[in-house]
Amino acid sequence: MKNLLSRSFVVLAVISLSFGLNSCATGKYSRTEGATMSEVTGTFTLILYGCGYHGDMATVAILAKEDTQHPFEVFAPAFSYRIKKNISAEEALKEAERFISCSPSYSSASLRKVLDERGNTLGYELRPRYSRLSAPSDVLDTSYISNGKVTVRIRLNEDVERQLMQ
Repeated sequence: MKNLLSRSFVVLAVISLSFGLNSCATGKYSRTEGATMSEVTGTFTLILYGCGYHGDMATVAILAKEDTQHPFEVFAPAFSYRIKKNISAEEALKEAERFISCSPSYSSASLRKVLDERGNTLGYELRPRYSRLSAPSDVLDTSYISNGKVTVRIRLNEDVERQLMQ
């Protein structure tokens, strides 16, 4: 009887784990591609992620289009980002660039558009480029997962994490 209960527990644990892992993988990954400042028009929700301390390199600004059916949601603790709604493109870009330049290693900005599966623009990301690294100047791994809403996951590139730990 004890052996049967142990086996049942293991089977239930494996099933629960597989459902949990599958729930993280649902949705479609949106792709990003380069964009120019002149493409950014309209009204946006500005998501400012990172810049939590001096030199924080896990920093990005996301401009989510207000007129889309896909609201953006950041997969991170609420204290790690701020949200400002209903901001014009010009104002959002200015504030985003000011925000991402918080690190002393900041060198320039890179603008990318976030696209849905049909190639429609859902929003933009403005990410910093850094000058004082032996790793690539683009230090972030961001992913956008669409499933009715757009879930944003942000983390430092593994090579950069290793470099910072040394």
